[in-house]
Amino acid sequence: MRRNWWKILSVILLVYTFIAGLLVKLPPGVAYEQSNMYESMRNFFFHVPMWFSQLAVITVSLVYSIKFLRNPLAKYDWYAADFAATGTVLGSLGLLTGAIWANYTWGAPWNNDPKQIGAAIALLVYLAYFVLRNSLTDIDKKGRIAAVYNIFAYFIYIPMIMILPRMVESLHPGGKEGASGGGNPGLGGSSLDPAMRAIFWPAVIGWILLAVWITTLRFRLKALEEKKYSTV
Repeated sequence: MRRNWWKILSVILLVYTFIAGLLVKLPPGVAYEQSNMYESMRNFFFHVPMWFSQLAVITVSLVYSIKFLRNPLAKYDWYAADFAATGTVLGSLGLLTGAIWANYTWGAPWNNDPKQIGAAIALLVYLAYFVLRNSLTDIDKKGRIAAVYNIFAYFIYIPMIMILPRMVESLHPGGKEGASGGGNPGLGGSSLDPAMRAIFWPAVIGWILLAVWITTLRFRLKALEEKKYSTV
């Protein structure tokens, strides 16, 4: 029980997020209340935390790739790949929920917005990571090349998601024509209502814990498969 406290916390936080996210009274605003955006703002509690959790797990993946290059243990390579896989799934969900949100607020699921384009390119870069891994048969070479590419993918991801969209005009909050003051409204102390903040940050923590949980399950499954084949 003590070892699983963080899993229980993840479930509690996500259940809280789903319930509170659907029931919380959104901050008043005539412009929002008279538009499609008002109720769709509830997607903020799901869409943005997915991206936060993706950033967290691909950062862990980066760390394990660096550790593998310094000390080529198979478990480091596995962890790097598994965390990257979880991050890719979360990024895909983030892109999907973003498209649903965009359909209500911007009139179409895809608007060629810099943030959307950057997110799509970043996901393609990470998908290429798995194509590269699966194309290599030499285990040692696979680990080294995949680790180097994973580091490259991470430092492509950061500009595509967090830097370039803020430097150009964008429908998405954070661009030149986005939220007032620029920057990410999820991080701005004055741009996020206290009631929304009380749901948003627990959601971020819950999604990160869930992502780690899923990744550890993937790793344990892979370890069991390796053990099974080694005893045959």
